[in-house]
Amino acid sequence: MFKSISKALLLASCLAAPFGSQAYALTLEPIAKHSANVFDEGAAEIVSYDKAGKKLFVVDGHDKAIDIFDISNPSTIKEAGTLNVTDFGKGANSVDVHGDYVAIAVENKDKQANGKLVLYKTDGTLVGDVELGALPDCVVFAPNGKFVMVANEGEPSDDFKTDPVGTVSIVSIPSLEVKTVGFGDLKAEDFGDDFHTAAPEGISFEQQIEPEYIAITPDSKTAFVSLQESNAIAVIDTETAKLKTTFALGFQDYSKVKADLSDKDGKINRQNWPVLSFRMPDTVKAFAKDGVNYVVMANEGDSRDYDGYSEEERLGKVKLDPIAFPNAKELQKKENLGRLKITTAQGDTDGDGDFDVIYGYGGRSFSIFNETGEMVFDSADEIEAKLAELVPSAFNSQGANESFDNRSDDKGAEPEALELAEIGSKLYAFIGLERMSGIVVYDITDPAKATFVTYASNTKLDGESEKLTAGDIAPEGIKFIAGKDSPNGEPMIAVANEVSGTVTLWAVK
Repeated sequence: MFKSISKALLLASCLAAPFGSQAYALTLEPIAKHSANVFDEGAAEIVSYDKAGKKLFVVDGHDKAIDIFDISNPSTIKEAGTLNVTDFGKGANSVDVHGDYVAIAVENKDKQANGKLVLYKTDGTLVGDVELGALPDCVVFAPNGKFVMVANEGEPSDDFKTDPVGTVSIVSIPSLEVKTVGFGDLKAEDFGDDFHTAAPEGISFEQQIEPEYIAITPDSKTAFVSLQESNAIAVIDTETAKLKTTFALGFQDYSKVKADLSDKDGKINRQNWPVLSFRMPDTVKAFAKDGVNYVVMANEGDSRDYDGYSEEERLGKVKLDPIAFPNAKELQKKENLGRLKITTAQGDTDGDGDFDVIYGYGGRSFSIFNETGEMVFDSADEIEAKLAELVPSAFNSQGANESFDNRSDDKGAEPEALELAEIGSKLYAFIGLERMSGIVVYDITDPAKATFVTYASNTKLDGESEKLTAGDIAPEGIKFIAGKDSPNGEPMIAVANEVSGTVTLWAVK
């Protein structure tokens, strides 16, 4: 997937203010890195932090375990053991640490069967395990430490003959008592027109809902659950284990914001296009301000694409309605929209076999919504515009100069990882770009007026990714470590990079 790389890049400082008129103080500087010496095997995915032991706990998808790293001297990341969970299932999908406890979501060897939550002490002592729903894929501790929540994604089998329902588990700590929140009472009309639905005949609405990620508010009373493929958020009352509300997330309207939607135009070609793109967030985080709960989301985009059913198609291969798109022939050229991946599950509004609306995947942005479903901020096309300005030779690439522009037809830089950090009087969002392999930082202290701060990358464009000389590729998880909790008294972030199999510590200055 990731080819050799041909130029050096290290952007770890304030590069530009939103309008080029103001300098910002926050910078990122890589201070230590550990490599699993494994390429593109998920050897470093989700990362969490034990502040008492000064250790990182990292999901290692290659070894199906949790790797433990000692960062008591933050200039060096030392291996400090593993937690092998293969006795409980296929392997670890997610991990979180709070106080003395480490909670791990473990997938069943049969991916469509129920998985488990496994609970350890931070010293490695096993506390116990409990059965959850199908494919537990995200585990998050409540801020009060009294429970964890797990998103049981319920993905179908590749032949689509088995499609378990998605659920959310609320598990008391340390008793491991489980409450389950299901979605059987929901209907498509509960979400509105911008809810995404895609499934073969015979698959129920409930089966289509696949919880992806969970964010819990600071008071531990409310949880936001990203339903990525559905382009929606579920809001859960954690005390009653009941759904409070659900809301869909709308579209990135490329007729109003600019984007490069072709990998065959040979240039950075950011224009307006007649495309509505589902936001479809992966990671979500929560915060509260002035008595209002907010959810921040990285709008990655995702489709249902399996051997037994796929909604994906290139725009150049479908029939466009001649009234809605009188310039269809021009639009469907590969240097325009012909290469864009769209959904065939929606868009034929009158049922006549052609497409009246073009729907794409991913917002290429991050958004902030309040708990009533009102969008208070979206970065729109600013991230892509900044990348075009700051790293033009690697624009919309897979972290490689020579793969320039090759992700423009498929979700662009792909915001995926996300972390929030309170530093002084400011609240920052750190957004990991899966394809560009960098980190964008925004000041979100005023949620409605979030501002770009900096972009940083530890990718080396003169290296070769498959030879593990290209630096960090594909940030999957980010964990903020506050100064009061860090080994040296200074704030930092730990980043797990899935494709390069690296864990990197960054000083936040």
